[in-house]
Amino acid sequence: QVQLVESGGGMVQAGGSLRLSCAASGSTVSRYSAGWFRRAPGKEREFVAAIGLSGSTTYYADSVKGRFTISRDNAKNTVYLQMTSLKPEDTAVYYCAADTMYIPPQAMGVANRYLYWGQGTQVTVSS
Repeated sequence: QVQLVESGGGMVQAGGSLRLSCAASGSTVSRYSAGWFRRAPGKEREFVAAIGLSGSTTYYADSVKGRFTISRDNAKNTVYLQMTSLKPEDTAVYYCAADTMYIPPQAMGVANRYLYWGQGTQVTVSS
């Protein structure tokens, strides 16, 4: 069993930056593939970014490529999402997800490949 807790959300102006954190407990996060998803008001949940078991493989949605960076610190059992050049359309609840199974790169953006989910953290970008 793994518990995930997100933090770092908040309100920022367009063009600003935020760093989200996802702290894992109950198991070692280094053994997990991890990803970030988001749900904007009135919209479906969508994939944002993912990182593989070793941390050497990363995958991004086209909408955030070049602006967001996912990383992990296995010593701290934490996965991060550094968000820069934020836009109002990035406003959403951001969720961290993880799974013990290997997820191939082509499936890293598929939400149902992840068993464990955090409670979400709100990100609001004002224009």
